[in-house]
Amino acid sequence: MSTAKKLNPRNFPRPPLCERTPRHLQVVWNGTVIADTKEAYWVLETHHPPTYYLPPSSLKILLAKSTHSSYCEWKGMATYHNLANPLKPSELIKNRIWSYGKPTEGFNEIKDHLSFYAGPWDCYVDGEKVEPQPGDFYGGWMTNDIERSTVKGGPGTWGW
Repeated sequence: MSTAKKLNPRNFPRPPLCERTPRHLQVVWNGTVIADTKEAYWVLETHHPPTYYLPPSSLKILLAKSTHSSYCEWKGMATYHNLANPLKPSELIKNRIWSYGKPTEGFNEIKDHLSFYAGPWDCYVDGEKVEPQPGDFYGGWMTNDIERSTVKGGPGTWGW
């Protein structure tokens, strides 16, 4: 997507929109592609960069379910997943990937799809390395086409 046309998260819908995205998504860890797809969904919510949900078939490695969970007022109960570091199998990366096994109505398309925080691995949208949404609470992916001044997550933005 051209950087000339910015996506303004202030104008994203509330409740969020869940739809297919034609964008090519990759998750790369230590030079190894661990997920790759052009069949993902994105969720667009007011004041958030897109959160991407990749189909389970795009995953090149095995995950283990975590005991951690969280609740989203829009999508329902999220289950988190753990992943062994491919370079240090004894090192477990915990709760940086999540999914919805029983999403609420309107989000059925992302059932069992996986969403990755941007880190410790590198995440890419159409070949562009993303930055994590500020604050490490939300899981949005920041690309150059996102109007950053309207994104919540950083200091002073919790009341938006």
